[in-house]
Amino acid sequence: MSLDNEIAIELPRSAKVAYSSANTASNILSGIGLTPITFYYNIKLGLSGELMAIAWLIFLVWNAINDPLLGYLQDKTKSPLGRRIPYLRFGAPIYGILFIMLWFPLVDISNEMALFGYYLLMLFLFDTIFTSVGIITYILPAEMTVSSIERGSIMVYSTVIGIVGYLITFLLPMLTLTGDESSYIDPAFPISMIVIGIVCAIVLYSASYFIKENEYTQLEETFNFLESIKESFKNRPFIILQIANFVGLFSSTIITSSIFYYVDYVLVLGDLSVVPLLLIFLIAFPSTYGYLKVIPKYGLKKINIFGYCMMCAGFLTLIVLGWEFSTAMISLILLGVGFGASLVTSQILFADTVDYDETRTGKRRESTYSGVEALITKPAISVANGLFLLIIGAFGFDNAATTQSLPAQWGIMIGFAVMPAICTFIAIIVMRFYPLDGPEWNKQKEELQQIHERKEKEYIEYLKNKR
Repeated sequence: MSLDNEIAIELPRSAKVAYSSANTASNILSGIGLTPITFYYNIKLGLSGELMAIAWLIFLVWNAINDPLLGYLQDKTKSPLGRRIPYLRFGAPIYGILFIMLWFPLVDISNEMALFGYYLLMLFLFDTIFTSVGIITYILPAEMTVSSIERGSIMVYSTVIGIVGYLITFLLPMLTLTGDESSYIDPAFPISMIVIGIVCAIVLYSASYFIKENEYTQLEETFNFLESIKESFKNRPFIILQIANFVGLFSSTIITSSIFYYVDYVLVLGDLSVVPLLLIFLIAFPSTYGYLKVIPKYGLKKINIFGYCMMCAGFLTLIVLGWEFSTAMISLILLGVGFGASLVTSQILFADTVDYDETRTGKRRESTYSGVEALITKPAISVANGLFLLIIGAFGFDNAATTQSLPAQWGIMIGFAVMPAICTFIAIIVMRFYPLDGPEWNKQKEELQQIHERKEKEYIEYLKNKR
């Protein structure tokens, strides 16, 4: 067999399953670690909403620093294990330990300032390891193979396995944290958090032995840090996409974090509290297959805008229909349809902006771009959580009460429906200016294919010389 054929050989199934499992494990840890944590510390542990809002805003500053820095360092890493594998392998146990520590404060929880300090510290530590590992699982498909066919195959595996991760991430906390006395903690919750932390860490560590990187990525000369950041901000399509992603992430954070308040204190569903979120996902995941079929006809841009339109309609109607579950179902279905479009298009649109950068600079910089993306968009998580807590507090929300007054319920609805409706409308306007669409972009894609062919030939020549 010739060396060219060896390079073209498809990835083993074990590598695809390993990547998909690692991606799912990381998503479970980050999804649970950064989603119900607001509800848990506020309602279950009694930390005031005002202090939590301050913590999220302080955390925003660190969030703006660590993501682009870690992304750049990963692109610069040179080791016998590669650029990505060391962070995945040795970060896995730290990821699992910090995840478990989130739910077991090592301070006196009756001392509010001590609990505030612990909460803030864990946000800093957990997000740092999440960034370190999450950047890798986000961009690894491009590292594992130069074949676009194989990259598509990896994403198929990742989608199928990832469905299990989404169900665990959002349904388990909903089942174990809502529907009881406000300060009561279901014993199943801390036990499940320990099990999830250990299992996900083992999955991440084990997967690192089956995932392979392409060695040529370590041969490329990279920009220095400031040049790298500067070149990223010169990428106009990337910046437009990230503005839309910021307000989109704000809305999705509201859905996944504030829905705990909505189902417990507005709908008051009790043991059925899991149903609204389950309905959103039952609509979102099947809809992704429909979107995949129409993307070739309408393009990513139109499908993405359509998704934001559905989400905006869902939030707007929720203001009127969201007080009873029987009518709120209409709004929740619209949110599911919109969320499905986001699931399909967001990562592919990001990849297109990285492709565009490669046509400009001749360099492949997924990790740096992932870090800069986080620099721009991840503050939305802090803003969404902090602003929601401040709004419900201003309307008289009492985290020690099992039922809330009508003004407090209106505060929840303003935070849960009105704010995201405004954000998704902004995203619709912004995405209309996104330029990577249509025949002109397809022509640039042809130029990119030539760059990839040149890089692949240089890599093959390097392997021949090395042998």
